Amino acid sequence: MAWSALKVVDLRSELKKRGLPTTGKKSELVARLEESDSPQEEEQQQEGTGAAVPTEQAEEKVPVRQDTKKRDHEEDQEEIGDGSNSEAKRRRIDDEATVKEEEQQDVKMQVIKEEEEEEHKVDPERMAFEHGEDDDEPLYHGQRNSGKLVRRGNECPYLDTISRQNLDFDFEKCCSVSLSKVNVYVCLVCGKYFQGRGPTTHAYTHSLEMGHHLFMKLDSGRTYCLPDMYEVMDPSLADIQYVLNPTFTEAAVKEVDLTNTWAKALDGSEYMPGLIGYNNMKANDYANVVLQALIRIRPLRDFFLRRENYAHVSTPLLERFGELVRKTWNPKAFKGHVSPHEFMQSVMSKSGKRFRIDTQSDPVEFFSWLLNALHQDLTGGKRKLPSIITQCLQGEIELTILAGTGSAKDSTTDIVQRVPFLLLTLDLPPAPLFKDALEKVIIPQVPIFDLLRKFDGESIQDDVRTGRRKMRITRLPKFLAIHVKRFLKNQFFKEKNPTIVNFPVKGLDLTKCISVPAPKATYDLIANIVHEGDANIGCFKAHIHRKSEDVWYEFQDLHLVDVLPQQVVLSEAYVQIYELTDM
Repeated sequence: MAWSALKVVDLRSELKKRGLPTTGKKSELVARLEESDSPQEEEQQQEGTGAAVPTEQAEEKVPVRQDTKKRDHEEDQEEIGDGSNSEAKRRRIDDEATVKEEEQQDVKMQVIKEEEEEEHKVDPERMAFEHGEDDDEPLYHGQRNSGKLVRRGNECPYLDTISRQNLDFDFEKCCSVSLSKVNVYVCLVCGKYFQGRGPTTHAYTHSLEMGHHLFMKLDSGRTYCLPDMYEVMDPSLADIQYVLNPTFTEAAVKEVDLTNTWAKALDGSEYMPGLIGYNNMKANDYANVVLQALIRIRPLRDFFLRRENYAHVSTPLLERFGELVRKTWNPKAFKGHVSPHEFMQSVMSKSGKRFRIDTQSDPVEFFSWLLNALHQDLTGGKRKLPSIITQCLQGEIELTILAGTGSAKDSTTDIVQRVPFLLLTLDLPPAPLFKDALEKVIIPQVPIFDLLRKFDGESIQDDVRTGRRKMRITRLPKFLAIHVKRFLKNQFFKEKNPTIVNFPVKGLDLTKCISVPAPKATYDLIANIVHEGDANIGCFKAHIHRKSEDVWYEFQDLHLVDVLPQQVVLSEAYVQIYELTDM
C-alpha cells in the first residue's frame, strides 16, 4: 500500500491499531508502516504458494485467544454478579474513557501542529537563491538559463538600456514594494529598488512586467540579468559602482586640498568636489549646516574618506556619515548635490527621533549630540578612550566652584575640577530694550575677545543653579569650536539676541584675552554657522573657507555662492570652528 499518500493523522491511526509507536515525522511513520507490512506480505506469499505453516505455532496462538476471551467473559460476569461494586467500577470505566479521550485529543493537536510546521517549512537553498543571499555562489541550478552563468558585456544585449540619469543612491536602500532592507537590488533602467533576484521576488516580477533586465545589488555592486539568470561583468559598469560606493586611496586623500579641478555632472553642470550642496528634505537645514562645518575639519574628513580607518567598528551612524563624506568629495558623481536622507534616517534611529527630518532643531544641540555619538561609536561606548573626535576638538578647562555655592555649598573651600570640552559657550550681553533718538534700534556690537575673558580664570560667573564659578583653559584643542549663545528659550517664547560679534577671520590670538598654557595660540576661522531672520522663522546658513583657493563660500541647503570675508565678519555668528595655525 502507498502509505506516503496518506495524511499524518491516518498514518498515526494505523500505527496505533498495530500497536506501533506513533511519534516522529511523516517519513518515519511511513517507513515504520512499510517495515510492518513486509512480514505480512511474506506470509501471504507463503500461503499463496502452498507452503506449510508449522502446527506448533498455530496451536500456540489459538489457546491464547481462547484464554483472553475466557478471562474477559469472567470479568464481565464478575462485574454483573457483584452489585455492591458495580457503581464504583462504572465510575472507573468512565474515568478511563475520559483519560483516553484527552490523550487522543492531545495526539490530534500534536499532529496538527506538526503538519503546520511541515507546510511552513522553508528550503534554505531556494530562499537563499530567491533573495540573493549567496552572491558568491553560482546561480540556482534548478532554473533554466541560457548557457553561461557569467557573461561579458559584449554577450549581454541589454547594456544599452541602462539609464544613469535615473540612478540615485542617496535614499534609503529598501525595497520599493516590501520595504525590506535585505538583499536589495536597483533596477539600472528606472532606478527603483527591489528585493531579491529569484523567480518569486519583486525584482524578477519587475523584469517581466516592465522589460527591465539589469539589476545591481546595492551592498556588493554585482550586476545580474533577469529573467535570464546570469551575472554581467563589464568595465562600463565601473562608474555606477563607484557612485554607489566611492573609495579613496591614501594618495587621493592627500590630493584633496591641492586640486581645484571642476567636475561635470550628467546634466552638463559643473561642480567642485567638496563644495556640494545638501538637499533640505523638509526641515533638516539645521543638520546641513552642521555637516558642512564639521567636514571642513581636515583630519576628521581624511579619517572618514577611507573606510579602512574605522573598519574595526560598524554602526549605522558611522557608515552613513562616512558615505556622506565620501559622496561630498566624489569627483565622478552623477549630480552636483547630495541628499543626506540615509544619514538623517540613522540619526533619527540613534537619537530616538530627537532629531528629525520634518522638525526644526537647534544646530548647537545637534552639533554636540553628533560629536558625542560618533565618539561613542568609534570607541565602542568607552568615552574615556581617544578617537578622531577628541583628537581634533577636545580641550580642557579648570573649573573652580567657590565655597558655599552650587555643588560646594557645604564646603568651606573651593572645589577645583578638570573638565574636558568639545564646545565653548560664549554669553552675549543683553540686547537693548529701547530705541534711540532717531526711533531706530541700534544693533550693538561686541568684540569676541571680551566674550572669551569668561575663561581667563579670574572672571566670576554667577548662576543660581551651578553657583559662582571661575573657568580657565588648561589645554587648547587643535580645532576650537565656539557657540555664541543667541537664543533665550522658556516655556512661553523664544527670543533672539541680534548682537554682532566682531571677530577676525584670520589670526585670532587667544593670548590677548586669556592666559593659555601654550606660548602661541593663534587660530584661523574655517567654518561659521549663522542665523538670519526672526527667532522662530529664520534660516541657518554656513560660511565655509576653502583653503586651496583662499575663498569663502556661503551654503544654504543646495544654494552655493562665494562671499567676501567682510560679509562673514558682519554675520550673526552662532557656531564657529577655528583651526590652530601652529599645527
